[in-house]
Amino acid sequence: MLKKILQMSANKWFWLAFLGLSISFEVIALFYQYVLDYMPCVLCIHVRIWVLAMIIVSLLALMVYRYWLGLFIMQLLMTGMTAGLLERSYQLFGTERGFLLSGCSMESGLPGWFALDDWLPSMFKVWEPCGYTPELIFAVTMAEALIVVSFILLVINALLTLNMLVNRLLKKNDRPG
Repeated sequence: MLKKILQMSANKWFWLAFLGLSISFEVIALFYQYVLDYMPCVLCIHVRIWVLAMIIVSLLALMVYRYWLGLFIMQLLMTGMTAGLLERSYQLFGTERGFLLSGCSMESGLPGWFALDDWLPSMFKVWEPCGYTPELIFAVTMAEALIVVSFILLVINALLTLNMLVNRLLKKNDRPG
C-alpha cells in the first residue's frame, strides 16, 4: 500500500487531482472576493500567485508524467511551489494572529517584468492591508486552513520527490557493472 502511495506522482490522476485542488483554491479566493466582498491583501495575492504556479506545474506534469526526468523535474518544482505556499501561509497566519509583523503594504511587490497585478488586476490586485482572513467553516479562518493544507501538500510532495530520487538511485545501483 505504501509503495503505491509513494508512486502516485507517476499517475496522471495525481496531477489531475492536484490541478483540481489548485483551481479550487483560486475559485474559493475569487468567490470570497467577488461574492462575499472580502478583498485580498498582499499576502493573499502572493498565495494566489503560488497557487497559479501550482496550476502551471500540474498542467506541465500532465504532459510529461510518462518520462522519469520530466516527472522528477515537475515533482521537484511542485515541492518548491508548496514550500513557497507554506511560507506565505505562515506569514498570513502570523500576521492574522499578531505574532509576525509582515510589513504588509498596498503594493504587490512584484517586479515590472512580472506585473500580474497590472496584467490581471481582477485576480492579483491588492485591495486592502493585511490583518485578518475570513472564516471558512466551523470558525476556521482562511489563514488557518491554508497553513494546514500547505503543510500537508509540502510533506506529500517532498516524500514523493525523495521517493522518486531514491528509487532511481537504487535502480542504477542494481545494474550489473
